[in-house]
Amino acid sequence: MAVPVIETDRLVLRPFVPDDLDALVPLHEEESFWHFPLGRGQTKAETEEFLERTLARYDEEGLGVHAVVERSSGLLAGWAGLSVPHFLPEVLPAVEVGWRLGSAFRGRGYATEAGAATIRWGFESLNLDRVVSIYEPGNVASGAVMERLGLTLDRITSLPQRQLDVHVLVLTAGRWEQLVHAGAWPAPRHEHR
Repeated sequence: MAVPVIETDRLVLRPFVPDDLDALVPLHEEESFWHFPLGRGQTKAETEEFLERTLARYDEEGLGVHAVVERSSGLLAGWAGLSVPHFLPEVLPAVEVGWRLGSAFRGRGYATEAGAATIRWGFESLNLDRVVSIYEPGNVASGAVMERLGLTLDRITSLPQRQLDVHVLVLTAGRWEQLVHAGAWPAPRHEHR
């Protein structure tokens, strides 16, 4: 199955293409884009490797993160979607939902919107029985998105080859269906006062 284009109210999620490199490099260079887990931005060479790996996984695994394009501006905002979390072998086999957005595109609910759209694709079209999401506890914003998407803590573990604790959250297809039918998915964003 080819990786589809998924459209939401504000976003177009589409497979990456090689020509996305020039728009992806400045996003990946932002320190905050890769703060978790690298603590720095990525070089152009690292971004080229990321793009090549993503394109290869579309063919090898039938999924991989989507380019997130802001519908109103046509700009590449970052990426989001489903992928196999090879970096944490203890959870395999698994499919992870994840996202990274450029600083200019954060705080608008795009991560929740993109995450919800790709989770729906995973359950409805790929017939997944569950999805996971993995984050460092210091990444409070991503943890909040996972909570809105209905994921709950499965385990706390460490990344191999790095001394980093991570939380692994899970959402089963059955729980997702319950939340959708109850009108509680994704959960609304809490406004901080």
